[in-house]
Amino acid sequence: MNKTELVDQMADAADISKAAAGRALDGMVEAITKALKDGEQVSIIGFGSFTVRERAARTGRNPQTGATISIKASRNPSFKAGKALKDAVN
Repeated sequence: MNKTELVDQMADAADISKAAAGRALDGMVEAITKALKDGEQVSIIGFGSFTVRERAARTGRNPQTGATISIKASRNPSFKAGKALKDAVN
């Protein structure tokens, strides 16, 4: 499912226009992005939790040359599915 199909489903389920559903989806994505950027966790009961995971700096190896390279520390978004979502899928 892509964004257009998701917007169509949201519009049908909420009985709103596709434009309004698109704005709602964009607003939700922006809100989650801002919260994660600020270091907060976003939990949607029954769906799951969005968090930021810290990855420490480490050394790696270039597979082509075998040379050792330095990989910087990073912050990566993560999603953990909630129980209701897991149960619905299984």
